[in-house]
Amino acid sequence: MPADRNDDIDNALREHLAWWGLRHIESDAAYFAWQREVFTPEDLVALHQSIEAKRAATDGASAEIAFYDLTAQARFIPALYSQRYEYYLEVGSRIAAQLPGAQTILDAGCGIGLLTTFYAQRCPDATVVGIDRSSASVTLARQRAQELGLSNVRFECLDLEQHELSGRYDLIVVTHTLLQAEQDPGLPSRDWQDFTRALDAQAQSEFEQRTGVGLRLDRLRNVLNGNGRMILFEKTRQLARRIPFQRALAARGLALHLPPEPIRYRSIEEVTDDGPLYVTGLASPSSALPWNEAPEPDGAPPLHVQQLRSVRVDPEQPLYENHDASAQQAWLNLPAKQVVHHVTRKEADGRQLHVEWGRAGEFAYLYCANTFDQRQLVVVDQARAAMVETYYKEIVGEQSTSQQRMMK
Repeated sequence: MPADRNDDIDNALREHLAWWGLRHIESDAAYFAWQREVFTPEDLVALHQSIEAKRAATDGASAEIAFYDLTAQARFIPALYSQRYEYYLEVGSRIAAQLPGAQTILDAGCGIGLLTTFYAQRCPDATVVGIDRSSASVTLARQRAQELGLSNVRFECLDLEQHELSGRYDLIVVTHTLLQAEQDPGLPSRDWQDFTRALDAQAQSEFEQRTGVGLRLDRLRNVLNGNGRMILFEKTRQLARRIPFQRALAARGLALHLPPEPIRYRSIEEVTDDGPLYVTGLASPSSALPWNEAPEPDGAPPLHVQQLRSVRVDPEQPLYENHDASAQQAWLNLPAKQVVHHVTRKEADGRQLHVEWGRAGEFAYLYCANTFDQRQLVVVDQARAAMVETYYKEIVGEQSTSQQRMMK
């Protein structure tokens, strides 16, 4: 997939973003200074209130629609949408590389049409349709398409949860639209020692219903041509969300055409590891790639016990620390392991948590694991064994602290 990136697409997309007024901002300080130039104090209060209502989701989809209606004001666009400059560049360029050959393209959840109009520019002979449930976003998208002189794109105000779709499409693009329930942790693993999920039809159905992904996928699948493709990019980097999402795709006959690609981008100074980006289609089983339900390689340093003897670190820092999935293998590889204390319990949110501290030869260690794939291993020398014992007591004594620690 990375090979599909090319300078022509990237340069064209940068020009397109500039036409919309977006800039690549390097620092939070520069961004907030720009915000103060654009937004009145009343604007900022309204935006923050809308964001909080959207996060709370106390009235279902209404708060989300209200937020996107509010932000679809022409004078807001440059400063507000520049936060996602790298998102548009990284995702839009990869999708644009997959457009050739498609005669009918649907962009589901198109928002203000920022990328939809770029796709229409790249494929002047194709018919492009953008749909979104924010009427203000659709109105702005129509206006901007007219300003760009695009006659091959149209926008419709339509909610995937409320309406069936019409037409047939060679290519469907759907990004940050299907799985908007960001607080939903997904499906737990079998137990704290395992990353695998049971093939539980009831649990899968409940996930699809409470997140809405099942109904949305069904309606998109119904308008995909038999030889068509669907490109998807959702907030599914966490394994507990990625696995049920992939199973939802597979259950609807969507097979992988290319290896999924995790994408990293910055929102100003904050780095986001998102995705993966999937290129799928209604391919025959012989041409499909297998769905992978294993944790991604995380790049954490391996544990070499011999090297720990020569490590010189700040006395307040561990000899070894790993907060990624590979911490499990490092824990398994600890030599002469003796567990001093351990606890395995069910937390208030339903996850199973295991915490233990012990000795491994001349070292002391703390290990935490839960059924939502979080792992943590800390190794210190025996002189600082009291550190991990204190850490252990803190975790098993305070549930909220344990969750905060495990999330770092």
